[in-house]
Amino acid sequence: VRKAESEVKAKDEEANHGEVQSIFHGKKERDYQGRTWLDPPSELKPRDLQSYLPKESVHTWSGHTAGVHAIRWFPTSGHLLLSCSMDCKIKIWDVYNSRKCVRTYMGHSKPVRDICFTEDGRSFTSASFDKLVRWWDTETGTCVTSWRVKGIPYCCKIHPGDNNVLAGCSNKNVIQWDPREPNDTMVQEYVQHLGSVNTINFIDGNRRVVTSSDDKKIFLWEYGIGTAPMKHVSEPWMHSMPAITPMPHDDGNPKYLLCQSLDNQILVYACGDRFKLSKKKHFVGHTIAGYACQVGVSNDSKYVISGDGDGRLWIWDWKSCKVYRKLRGHEGVCIGAIWHPVEQSKVATCGWDGLIKFWD
Repeated sequence: VRKAESEVKAKDEEANHGEVQSIFHGKKERDYQGRTWLDPPSELKPRDLQSYLPKESVHTWSGHTAGVHAIRWFPTSGHLLLSCSMDCKIKIWDVYNSRKCVRTYMGHSKPVRDICFTEDGRSFTSASFDKLVRWWDTETGTCVTSWRVKGIPYCCKIHPGDNNVLAGCSNKNVIQWDPREPNDTMVQEYVQHLGSVNTINFIDGNRRVVTSSDDKKIFLWEYGIGTAPMKHVSEPWMHSMPAITPMPHDDGNPKYLLCQSLDNQILVYACGDRFKLSKKKHFVGHTIAGYACQVGVSNDSKYVISGDGDGRLWIWDWKSCKVYRKLRGHEGVCIGAIWHPVEQSKVATCGWDGLIKFWD
């Protein structure tokens, strides 16, 4: 009886899934030279290699009707900003010209939890509470493929080498798919965690995968081998780490991982030759207990930023670990904070008040 009920429930959920559609809000999809709206503006070049502290909010995007869960810059150029929200929609915003919403992607029936671009930005994935992971074409807005998960996918990442999709789920597993394979063909499953998987990151030339979970552990896996982790990081004092950001580096291999720990501090793990905790570096002062506030880093690794539970944006100095600045940003939680990949003094934040703010 239970099995029959669950099947009926699954069919109802399938029927209730919103129709996949996308709306283009701009005037033309191509300009007079035939360039699409995805192409970065020609005048966008790095002005200065040194990072500067943002001072004030210069623009606010307010198209979402519920809290914004995550924001991502368009890779390498940062002329577009992708956001996902609890209103079940994904929007992409113009940063430099009109500063309006360019396209809206609709296809999830429940709030969208995470988004991730491919290396060229032509595609992205979205993970939602409706137990679906979707692969979208950024330019046309079509859903190329989708995968159903047994648990709720809390995070999704795209491997830079082969474009495989990894999703960390509430059923304690990390699942890997290849978008070129037929639907629901699982390539690999990483099984060892004892709680919901919160984050997925790639290190060491994208050959290793770092995952963190609600079981207060960090696992290091060989990419493509999911039977047993290479390294198992678990200490009695450790708390859950629901947000981890790799520190950018010139050769593309992050040397450090910045981990938002739920005991109100940001811990730093060195991931060079050995994966270990850097005891001299930790960033404190903010209150984030209970929230997965994203950590951001400037391109020259000079500053570390994070939101907090009161809606403020915190900025620390990387070398001294001292607080540089606190900026009042959002009503409620400031959940996401990311540094612009090209312009060194610009930062974007998002919050559960439904707003996305641009700082300079």
